Amino acid sequence: MATRILIVDDHPATREGLAMRIACQKDMEVVGEADGMVHALKLLNSTCPDVVVVDVQLKKADGLDLVKRIKARDNAARILVWSVYPDKLYAKRALNAGALGYINKEHSTSQIVEAIRRVREGKVYLSEEMAELLLHHAVGGADSVRRSPIEALSDRELEVFRLIGQGLSPAQLAAELHISRHTIDTHKQRIKEKLGLATASELTQAAVRWVIEDKCEERNETAPP
Repeated sequence: MATRILIVDDHPATREGLAMRIACQKDMEVVGEADGMVHALKLLNSTCPDVVVVDVQLKKADGLDLVKRIKARDNAARILVWSVYPDKLYAKRALNAGALGYINKEHSTSQIVEAIRRVREGKVYLSEEMAELLLHHAVGGADSVRRSPIEALSDRELEVFRLIGQGLSPAQLAAELHISRHTIDTHKQRIKEKLGLATASELTQAAVRWVIEDKCEERNETAPP
C-alpha cells in the first residue's frame, strides 16, 4: 500500500513541485496539500496521512507549533520537517516538538524521498552532520559542544528574533505572528535578557548579524531539484 503524504507549505511552487516528484514514486501518493495551520489540521482529519511534511515557516503560523498540535491530536503521527534554514538552527527543535525528521529543502528530491520513507518506518532522519552533533551532546553532555546563546531562546522567541533580523517592525511582527504588540515587547525583553543585550538597538543589530551569519534571511523558494 502506498504511503499517504500530506504536504504543508505556504509556497505553492515548492509544494506542487514536491507533490509532482512524490507522484513519480510507486510507493507514495500525496493525499493533500495545505498552505497553513488551519487548512492542514482540517486535511489531517479527512485524509489520514501516514507522513506529514511540514515547513518551518508558514504564513500566519509557526511550523513547529503545527507539529506540536498534530502530535497533541495524534501522538503516533509521523512528521518530517523541511526548511530552507540550517539544520543546526531548527533540527533539534523539530525533534523536540515531536517530528521524526528534519531535512533542508536544498537537498535533492531523492534525499527528501529517502527521508519520507525513513519517517514512515518510524525512524529518525537527520543529516549526517546534525546526527553527529546530537550524538556528541548525548555522549558527552551539552557542555561537550560549544552552545550558542541562541539555543536558550524558546521557539517563539527564536521566531521573533529571526523576524527582527529580517527587518520587520513591531507592528509587522504582531501581524505576522498574530499576537499583540504587548506580547511582542515581552518576547523582545526576554530575548535581550537571555542574550545579554541592553537596548533595542543592540537587539536589532544582533538579530541582523545573526540572520546574515546563519543564512536565515527570507528566500525565494523553488521546487527541489
